[in-house]
Amino acid sequence: MSWNKILIVDDSATSRMIIRRCFQIAGFGELEFEEAEDGLAALSKIQADNFDLVVSDIKMPKMDGTTLVKKLRLNPDTAGTPVVIISSVGNEALEEQLGESVVHAIIKKPVSPAKILSFMEE
Repeated sequence: MSWNKILIVDDSATSRMIIRRCFQIAGFGELEFEEAEDGLAALSKIQADNFDLVVSDIKMPKMDGTTLVKKLRLNPDTAGTPVVIISSVGNEALEEQLGESVVHAIIKKPVSPAKILSFMEE
């Protein structure tokens, strides 16, 4: 896949910075990154611009990652946008709820450059 513009969605500014840094260390520093602090802010940015990939946390205020993914999939303009979920919740129920057909990958925190490489090279 061709990745150019990535939206990082997490309510923690530190987590967003770590995710961005992992992409850079993994060799993807030339990509354009934007950030959103929750699913609601992310939806607004996605409606205003095109992203090649959305990387989202699950647990966030205002709108969680699961709801964000569902809203993206219901909109014909964003239904095909790849989404990677990054979460400290690593249970099977979450994976079943999201499923591989809905998201590109599910990565358990902590994020690392190796984990970024694992889905970026698919």
